[in-house]
Amino acid sequence: MRHPDRNGIFAQSSRRAFLASGLSLAAAAAFSRPARAIGRITMGASEFITVSDGSLALPMDSLFPDIEKAELEAFLRAHDMPTDALRPQCNVTILKQGDRTTIFDVGAGSNFVSSTGALLENLGAAGIDPETVTDVIFTHAHPDHLWGVTDDFDELVFANANYHIGQAEWDFWSSPDAMQSVAEDRQSFVVGAQNRFAVLEERIAFLKPGQEVLPGVEVVGTPGHTPGHLSFLVHDGRDQTLIAGDAVSNTQISFEHPEWRTSSDQDPDGGVATRKALLSRLAGDKSRIIGYHFDKAGIGRVERQGEAYAFIAEDAAR
Repeated sequence: MRHPDRNGIFAQSSRRAFLASGLSLAAAAAFSRPARAIGRITMGASEFITVSDGSLALPMDSLFPDIEKAELEAFLRAHDMPTDALRPQCNVTILKQGDRTTIFDVGAGSNFVSSTGALLENLGAAGIDPETVTDVIFTHAHPDHLWGVTDDFDELVFANANYHIGQAEWDFWSSPDAMQSVAEDRQSFVVGAQNRFAVLEERIAFLKPGQEVLPGVEVVGTPGHTPGHLSFLVHDGRDQTLIAGDAVSNTQISFEHPEWRTSSDQDPDGGVATRKALLSRLAGDKSRIIGYHFDKAGIGRVERQGEAYAFIAEDAAR
């Protein structure tokens, strides 16, 4: 197993660095966490539950650098979206199959921004005890997906779980060169990831695309947003549901303009290629998709509309 370098890079991250980062508004703390958002659907013997960890605030002026401001604002207004920032939900997915309870990503915890960190409260509202979680699977290691794995005392929140992450994702964030591989406003992401990795390293198993992480749960390589980003395709009989993570991130922009490069992807061109491939596949085989940052419960299907796509939400709210 590869161990992160235990030097000063493991020092506690400064919350100020995140609030100044290009991935959240300086006034992010002003946005209150949303009311409890719980979605439930069943697929054969599998039950999917989505619960909210809160929401983010992403400044629009830096998200789509290739798109003219007038074009972007016209699109946003046509969809009744704010023009100053995207405020995506953070929807954590729980998969229940028999006596196994699996959670995909774990929210941001209490040390990111005040508009996140609602996961444990909302798990309780959904009737899920963290002690009963058997598996934790990470799509990638960004703060809003990873940081909630530990509490304020650096103890694992899901104490009885097995942990899983992509080998490529772990290698990237734990590399001594990681700090130089990201933009300055994301260097604190490296610090935060390596802090959590130090707690996880004796408990975690590594994944590669194409393998089955759990019975009926296929690992799908979806790089671009991060170098080792993974999605997970759950099979139950003839039905399939893709837990997409951030490979497809917005129910309007990502579907209607999958070709738009975004600065939220570490490799913008790779992100475009992954989005196009996933949407084409899901539209063709009618599989369900669950997106971490999708609206409301975040559950639906993909419909092809000419050269673009549409997200057709399922009535999963509870």
